[in-house]
Amino acid sequence: MKTILFLSMGLSAFAADFQAALSLPRRTENSVFRDRVKANWLPDGKRFWYRVQTGPGTHEFVLIDATNGTRREAASLKALGLPQQEATKTSALKVELHPTRRTGEESGLKFINKLGEDVDLFWINEGGEHVRYGGIRAGTEREQHTFEGHVWLITSRTGEHLAVVEGAAQVQTLIIDGKGLTQAKNEPKKPGPAGKAPDGSCRVASEAREVPKRQVTIVESTPKDGLQPKTKVIDYIKPGDPLPKPQLVITQTDGRKIPVPRDLYENPFAESGKLDVTRAPDSREFYFDYNQRGHQLYRILAANAQTGAVRVVVEETSKTFIHYSGKSWCHWLHGSGELIWMSEREGWCHLWLYDVKTGQPKHQITKGQWPVREVLHVDEAKRELWFLASGLSAKEDPYHQHLCRVNLDGSGFQQLTAGNGNHRVEFSPKRDFFIDSYSRADQAPITELRRSGDGGLVCVLETADATALLAAGWTPPERFFAKGRDGKTDIHGVIITPSKLDPTKKYPIVEDIYAGPHGAFAPKDFDRQLRMHQVAELGFIVVKLDGMGTNHRGKAFHDVCWKNIKDAGFPDRKLWIAEAAKTHPWMDLKRIGIYGGSAGGQSAMRALIDHHDFYKVAVADCGCHDNRMDKIWWNEQWMGWPVDDSYIKSSNKEDAHKLRGSLLLIVGELDTNVDPASTTQVVAALQKAGKTFDFMPIASTGHGAAETPYGSKLRMEFLVRHLKP
Repeated sequence: MKTILFLSMGLSAFAADFQAALSLPRRTENSVFRDRVKANWLPDGKRFWYRVQTGPGTHEFVLIDATNGTRREAASLKALGLPQQEATKTSALKVELHPTRRTGEESGLKFINKLGEDVDLFWINEGGEHVRYGGIRAGTEREQHTFEGHVWLITSRTGEHLAVVEGAAQVQTLIIDGKGLTQAKNEPKKPGPAGKAPDGSCRVASEAREVPKRQVTIVESTPKDGLQPKTKVIDYIKPGDPLPKPQLVITQTDGRKIPVPRDLYENPFAESGKLDVTRAPDSREFYFDYNQRGHQLYRILAANAQTGAVRVVVEETSKTFIHYSGKSWCHWLHGSGELIWMSEREGWCHLWLYDVKTGQPKHQITKGQWPVREVLHVDEAKRELWFLASGLSAKEDPYHQHLCRVNLDGSGFQQLTAGNGNHRVEFSPKRDFFIDSYSRADQAPITELRRSGDGGLVCVLETADATALLAAGWTPPERFFAKGRDGKTDIHGVIITPSKLDPTKKYPIVEDIYAGPHGAFAPKDFDRQLRMHQVAELGFIVVKLDGMGTNHRGKAFHDVCWKNIKDAGFPDRKLWIAEAAKTHPWMDLKRIGIYGGSAGGQSAMRALIDHHDFYKVAVADCGCHDNRMDKIWWNEQWMGWPVDDSYIKSSNKEDAHKLRGSLLLIVGELDTNVDPASTTQVVAALQKAGKTFDFMPIASTGHGAAETPYGSKLRMEFLVRHLKP
């Protein structure tokens, strides 16, 4: 009774803060201008035009001559002397923005983001509110559960409306390409792992043993089309489960079958039971990758197409893990009998050139205490390579990516972008120019045109105007860094304050955590960061940072996660927050909360298990609380195989009895990403230990339940109840 009264009084006292938080998406949308350039290159390859937003409902057309940087502006393409029809290209879908008016049958949307930038996804609910459902990274795909009639909005990260779509009876696949949304045509099937060599002399196929697949049953308690619950059974392979062990078999034109000996690929990590092959142009060999289960041995193998004899082209080993899911890129140079291979063998992600015939490295192409982040293009004729790298300057955030070029012999390295920020580039059709857009968490985008030959600046195309965003009550994040647990490595993150910060007061701190080893997550691009800003508007100081165990800072930094997911960078996080409080006296170190989802949900609860001396409140959404319960590929990548005591030591279920503080567990009953039982087993363990906690399963919802309107509101209320005086 007292708890309910306290909650009611607390929410009444902070009603204005809640209103400010809930209205932030609406108040700040469509408030950043001149932030995006989508070039339309003319046939001569030297000129291009683009349409840029100049205000809430205004725009202009710009024509650029790349040879000398001259610029012409006009209200229409016709005024620029260009065919007007170019401006009237529209997508296959035309939906006006309006609230969701009906809820029909269950359906889905698959988005393919072909833009060079991330976008945000919002559901427009029945009241017309824009409810954020996360983002879609540049160059990636995302599936979204929806219902027929539900309206969805896609915006740029700074609020520009890009497209609107309404859910249909059937699942739709939609391409985000800068022209709105285009209905995807039937895509051609990708070639499978089996196929004939170029001369047709043989066929290679995978054969594998049958192994039982683990299945998980999801219960939908309240289906839309009836009263009785429904069940859905899905294949869901977990760490330690048996896997098929495929063997390659060569079938000759006369029907003879030649098994490819498995001595060098005896235990592949292959969930599908198939191995992909690449044929040599002369058909004498074919090549395939072998990722040994446990992720400590990776080979590229060559097999003789006539005899099946196997030899090693590349062999990579690690005492911890090989990041196969993010750093196993290679490129075949068949004309010269070479292979470009990505490796962290010397502590940083770099590129090596191999002689395919001898299986020996010829030399290292890139070098330095910085990582190659992504290879964009290999010019085989010029023997040069274009890539993104970070950590190139000690004076800049080590996560900022820059465009670089290097010759395949390792000479001629050049950094081609210059501005202090995270860079995204798009090349002209002939690759002699590129458009460079860069920003920071605290700086709106600047877009430039540069020459590919030397990175020289041709002209500044646009400097984004965020005046309206700031006027709407949005405060830029403050970038902050402090030393980590080793006393020498800088840990980077951001601090977000309420829009009406009173520096004479003390504010509780809330950390937004995601420590998945596959990436780094503190914002590096200019973005409204609505979730964190909404929490800040409630009267919190919100922080987000990347501790040791996350990606892109070198192998030693990354290896902290090995068989140690529970670490989650907490020793670095606590030092960082404490150091920030020294120069930000309004940060109250006695009132610290934390929230996160998925792997972040696991970490949020772990904060109250191992670090309750520091964190007092946690909201854990759809957490993978026990790595034995979650999907195989992600967890065996970091925790290894076979399943051993390290899994037990990182389990929130096993350690639930150690919990201290106020915990809210949220889970979506229809979660197919993380088995919902991962959360309910934690609930059982907490109950057995006699712990007091809050638990909210959200009906008819999948992964990311705390990002639904109800889940988000519940999270905010819980933080206010337990952290505000």
